[in-house]
Amino acid sequence: MKRILCVFLAAAALAGCSRQETMAELTDRVFGRAAVQFLCLDANMDSVALACPGSPVYPRSINVDGSLWTSDYKWWCSGFFPGSLWYVYEYTGDPKYKNLALKYQAGLEPLRHRTDDHDIGFQLMCSYGNCLRITGDSLCVPVLTDGARSLATRFDPEVGCTRSWDTKKYVFSVIIDNMMNMELLLKGAGLSGDESLREMAVSHAYTTMKNHFRKDNSCYHVLDYDPETGELIKVYPGQGYSVDSAWARGQAWALYSFPMMYRFTGDPQMLAHAVAVAEYILPRLPEDGIPYWDFDSPDIPDDVRDASAAAVMACGLIELSGYVDKDSSARYLSVAEKMIRSLASEEYLASEEEVYGFLLKHSTGFKLRNSEVDAPLTYADYYFLEALMRWRSM
Repeated sequence: MKRILCVFLAAAALAGCSRQETMAELTDRVFGRAAVQFLCLDANMDSVALACPGSPVYPRSINVDGSLWTSDYKWWCSGFFPGSLWYVYEYTGDPKYKNLALKYQAGLEPLRHRTDDHDIGFQLMCSYGNCLRITGDSLCVPVLTDGARSLATRFDPEVGCTRSWDTKKYVFSVIIDNMMNMELLLKGAGLSGDESLREMAVSHAYTTMKNHFRKDNSCYHVLDYDPETGELIKVYPGQGYSVDSAWARGQAWALYSFPMMYRFTGDPQMLAHAVAVAEYILPRLPEDGIPYWDFDSPDIPDDVRDASAAAVMACGLIELSGYVDKDSSARYLSVAEKMIRSLASEEYLASEEEVYGFLLKHSTGFKLRNSEVDAPLTYADYYFLEALMRWRSM
């Protein structure tokens, strides 16, 4: 009898050791790691700034040779590091992360008047948008409203969209990523009372729904329009494997942005489209929830993953779960949790002071150009922390 009892107690102890980490414990662990990593990343940024005085620098990724890859404030990713620092401050309450966020945010202020690029939505909402939300600092308001009006100069009523890139390769390019920048227009409308900004964002979303998506609800990356007639000229593969493939991060931008549009507008068509995108993505995910860089890569399962796409998708699924029926909500949250747990595992989460202080490993920027392949990306870190904050707030 004593032997049976000992075996039972040993089994119970083993079961206790293998208890799954709760999401609250996971969140605390990841933010603890982020707090350490971002101090390391800031120190590395300071070293670069000392070597290149006169212009603020921001983390981007790691080069092929293993060196740290930085950018100036104009690069589309410049708002993600200050945004990540805002999330760490929000979670920990430690003022040093607020001060660091303000340090990197300050270099982005000139973007409020930039009219030659569409990505000021990413740059200003992640930084000044989070600052306003967390601190209530009214000085953020004119920056965001100016930024929204600057972005609005890229809207063409004939096309019904804001233009993405000013390059000779395209006549009037619109990429799926641009849906994310509609949040700046919608926020600007709310802060300024200028309803034309909201109307532009809604028009852009409807035009995107009409032209950017295939019958199976997957999306293209790049569309080119004729600004004189508004007609679609050509579809380009962009960063995807081919013009007919489903580039993972493009699907992620769609999954994130349409629930966001519904949040601001209450338009049921935005919600219906978000659900359609989710229902396309979910059956095509690998077992661990981290997508390959393109759902249609011929090299699957021996190809690279994209942790950034998973982080963005998790954010979208968590928000979408709050707008749908109980069964769908549970299913979306289950997938989001799987993604988060995978990203928080040793496979994807960087060790302390690893990879220069980035938080996540194994993202993919532009595979076909061998750029940022199987590397850390600053926006992967940002959306991973956002997903955790969204989960925590449910």
